[in-house]
Amino acid sequence: MKTPQQTIELFLANTTNPDIIRSVVDPNATYISLNFNNPELQRILPWTGTHYEGAKGFIDTFAGVNEFWTIQAFQVQDIFSENEKVAVFGSFTYTSRSLNKQVTSPFSILAKVKDEKIYHFMFMEDTFATAGSFRITPAGTFHSDPKASEFEV
Repeated sequence: MKTPQQTIELFLANTTNPDIIRSVVDPNATYISLNFNNPELQRILPWTGTHYEGAKGFIDTFAGVNEFWTIQAFQVQDIFSENEKVAVFGSFTYTSRSLNKQVTSPFSILAKVKDEKIYHFMFMEDTFATAGSFRITPAGTFHSDPKASEFEV
């Protein structure tokens, strides 16, 4: 019997294999990709948001990632678990296929596994950087610091 951590490690080693994904994902699993719901980001990264369709959400997300970027590196730095919960931290380097822009981002995952099936999975990354790998023009004008002026990025 696989531990929750071993189940996540198996998944992460096989993100482009639909058969493995189906074997380790509960049919009613929730997958939160980068945010709960952000229509603007979804225009850039169509797989983002909350998915309730089990393995399909996982398969579609990782297919989209592989379609939009070439993956140079995906490195797990730390992985640990407590009961059903598994936390994963690391970094990846992708190059956008459309503009050939490379980006490196940290990532984190919170997964929940029961009976060798992932039933909850939340993947976070630096979406400003990853979406920026598709940016042709400046991101826009920002005003974050109330004591400072606006600026262009």
